[in-house]
Amino acid sequence: MPANLPPAYFEAEQRYREAKTPAEGIAALEEMLAIMPKHKGTDKLKADLRRRISKLKTKQHEKKKVGKRESSFRVEREGVGQVVVIGAPNVGKSTLVAALTNADPLVADFPHSTWKPMPGMMYFEDIRIQLVDTPPISREYVEPLFFDMVRRSDVVLVVVDVHTDPLQQLEETVSVLKERRIAPHGLERFYEDTAGWTFLPLLVIANKIDDHSSEENFEIFKSLLEDERLVIPVSAKGGRNFDILKESIFHTLDIIRVYTKIPGKEPDLTAPFVLRKGSTLEELAVKIHKDFSAKLKYARLWGSHVYDGQMVQRDHVLQDGDIVELHV
Repeated sequence: MPANLPPAYFEAEQRYREAKTPAEGIAALEEMLAIMPKHKGTDKLKADLRRRISKLKTKQHEKKKVGKRESSFRVEREGVGQVVVIGAPNVGKSTLVAALTNADPLVADFPHSTWKPMPGMMYFEDIRIQLVDTPPISREYVEPLFFDMVRRSDVVLVVVDVHTDPLQQLEETVSVLKERRIAPHGLERFYEDTAGWTFLPLLVIANKIDDHSSEENFEIFKSLLEDERLVIPVSAKGGRNFDILKESIFHTLDIIRVYTKIPGKEPDLTAPFVLRKGSTLEELAVKIHKDFSAKLKYARLWGSHVYDGQMVQRDHVLQDGDIVELHV
């Protein structure tokens, strides 16, 4: 990272990291370019920023060319992961997404009130996760582009209504996915040939646990399942077990949050870097800036698995919640 970058540059860089659209990203990058001091030490960074701007402008142009029908099922990714919420008609998907996010889907008592995907952002502690409400799955008809959207997601939530034969709802939903060569992650060993298949993490959400009778229904449903660990009972209307649901989604995404600090200063605990579980110190350095990886000498680490300020090398595997002080 070139020296003598002013604080305003890093503020613009933070806005770039949090940009929701190509236009917002372009604006932040252009601001970084304008703020940057003009000397030889910044030549590489200027070229890198110009490449990013060009890439985002291309993406923005291509997005405008996409047809309306296709674009409605191509939901632009936001946050640290994309989670699609699927299920049979009237299981409460829209109510759940509305309660967990800032989305405003149509919530109605009649089936098929959701006719196109509706994204919203769910907060889990200091990160945002995208939930996408979707049209209901039924054997009568499912928009073919729906399955492409599911394949592009990181996690699938299958919502069932505990009052209306939840086992059948779950089996039919999973069956329709399998007909399109989409199956739950972890079942790969049961397939002789996995070519052309997409295996995705799947959580089952047993909705409408609103009273004692619904609790009994849930216990019966759970007893009929081969693996009850992936089933979460919730009440979309009452907010029951939302904390458990959010944490389960976070862990299923298989990601970690890592915080950074400048030597001699307090760590920034507001905007973590998000990495895949199992990532190393070197991968963090690359994510911050590619120049860091080449120049990285060592780091000091604060976390539950090390002593405070422990010196670690670039191959050290990071854990969720680690605080890293990089030395270049």
